[in-house]
Amino acid sequence: MMKGISAAALLALGLTGCSVYRDATSTEPPAGWGWRKVVTDNDADRLRNWRKAWDDALAPAKAENPAAIAADPQLFDPDVALGQAMPPAGNYLCRTFKLGSQQPVTRYFTAYPTAQCRITPRGDALHLSKLGTEQRPDGLIYPNTDARAMFVGTLVLGDETAPLRYGVDPRRNMVGYVERIGESRWRLVLPYPGFESKLDVIELIPAG
Repeated sequence: MMKGISAAALLALGLTGCSVYRDATSTEPPAGWGWRKVVTDNDADRLRNWRKAWDDALAPAKAENPAAIAADPQLFDPDVALGQAMPPAGNYLCRTFKLGSQQPVTRYFTAYPTAQCRITPRGDALHLSKLGTEQRPDGLIYPNTDARAMFVGTLVLGDETAPLRYGVDPRRNMVGYVERIGESRWRLVLPYPGFESKLDVIELIPAG
């Protein structure tokens, strides 16, 4: 349940076709809104436990594929943050890495092929969407501090043409933070996602 808003009020918003959850993700948020205004209590807990997520995920990933982790120390160092956390709008090349496992049959390190992402302005925030893959994060990057911006969104699946409203399906909620980790390189870190891994790391590099 969202802080400060009753269940009845949320229902009324949904029935009128205007959703505070939609404002949290894919449309322009109301002026002055930040990520704390829209994030659910459960997702706030995930964000607070970001360090534990790294600890739970990185060690088994390193044990399974030490060469991959060692080959990119900047990407897989939980304490790298260079400031200027809000990436510029534009087209990006993005790679998703899943670390750790929620179940025994899932690998502890999985790297997906490079895909296309797009970042566009949405008021004071930025809209991030991954394009053309079976699992696609879609949501808003909110300003927070110079070192770290915050992401609130949902997971788009398969042939879906629009993101699910944030908060409707807690397992599809995606929350995390964005950091700059190189000259023109950012990452989106998603602690304890709803499926498969214990930590997702999405590298973001401007496409041109």
